[in-house]
Amino acid sequence: MVAIVVAAVTTLLSIAGFFFYLLALLSARSFGRAARRALPAFTPPVSILKPVKGLDPEMYASFASHCRQQYGAAYELIFGVSSMDDAAVAAIEKLKLEFPTQRILLVACPNILGTNGKVSNLAQMLPHAQFDYIVINDSDILVSPLYLQRIMAAFQFVSRKQRPDRRNKVGLVTAPYRGKSHGTMGSKMEALGISTDFMSGVLTARMLEGGIRFGLGSTLAFSREALDAIGGLRPLVDYLADDYECGARVYAAGYDVALSAEVVETYVPPYRFADFLAHQIRWSRSTRDSRKWGYAGLVFTFGLPWAFLNLIASGFSLPSVALFVLTLVARTALALSVGVGILGDVQVLRDIWLLLPRDLVAMGLWAWSFAGDTVVWRGHRFTLKDGKLSRAAV
Repeated sequence: MVAIVVAAVTTLLSIAGFFFYLLALLSARSFGRAARRALPAFTPPVSILKPVKGLDPEMYASFASHCRQQYGAAYELIFGVSSMDDAAVAAIEKLKLEFPTQRILLVACPNILGTNGKVSNLAQMLPHAQFDYIVINDSDILVSPLYLQRIMAAFQFVSRKQRPDRRNKVGLVTAPYRGKSHGTMGSKMEALGISTDFMSGVLTARMLEGGIRFGLGSTLAFSREALDAIGGLRPLVDYLADDYECGARVYAAGYDVALSAEVVETYVPPYRFADFLAHQIRWSRSTRDSRKWGYAGLVFTFGLPWAFLNLIASGFSLPSVALFVLTLVARTALALSVGVGILGDVQVLRDIWLLLPRDLVAMGLWAWSFAGDTVVWRGHRFTLKDGKLSRAAV
């Protein structure tokens, strides 16, 4: 009886997951069409804020990519460090020497304004920004020479659905991203998850909600007007998912949030498997806390793992084999469509065989994320409640 019940439940969940894959494929197609729309040139002066802590092997190349922009207006780079003894300081000084005509400012951010050290630094960096458009991205983000041009152009996006409760004006632009893996299984699984699972979910949310209502840490480009409307960055110093909060608050203030077609690249460290799991559980609990109902609904998106479990529960019966093959084909098509087609991540072709084990781990982490509210971030343990971090009792 137990086997019959498990087989029936996993069959239903497999079918739900299969239809989610189809929906995500439609979402990817919708975004691909929108990405081909030409937007008018918009090149206001821009301040780029980059909080840094430590120096990863490829971080200097990421810094330098921001100095090679083909952009028709002035822009400045503002780096923020908690201490002038930080290893990144020497790299920033080297950057100034390599690009002497580029305005590059290094700001010391000694005050601890909240539990999120990155946002604490950003709040102290913001007063140094002289322009009315602010771009924030993580220290390891590698960008193309057309990055600023394409991100700023997205501020000219006009929704076809005019609504009386909206300003019909873009207040924040965010960008899709892919991860560059480095050798280890944990690193490969994380990069594969970004390109074939996470971004698929972002595109599906965009289609179902008629637009995007959150931000991604890969790029948060604000108009000063929208940033002022949400009270600046200081109210976010205790939030773990500050990128999500930025987008949600800008949308709540009546501004649109646009997802640019410009894809950036992030560095994925050579995680040991335990480090990969710790990073993923932090991300999972952060997402669970930010989008509670949407996160609970992820149970219907794990089509391939459910089909695999159904295969076992059904004793490899012919219908269960057919369901597994059908789901595998849909999952693979989605991975290639989003990962390779939209994000240009050729690593997906190399690591496609990891889809099933990666998805099984993701489903296990999803279930485990409901078992507690603690996360480990930069060596410190925190309790997460309503999106906010507080120091966990030792």
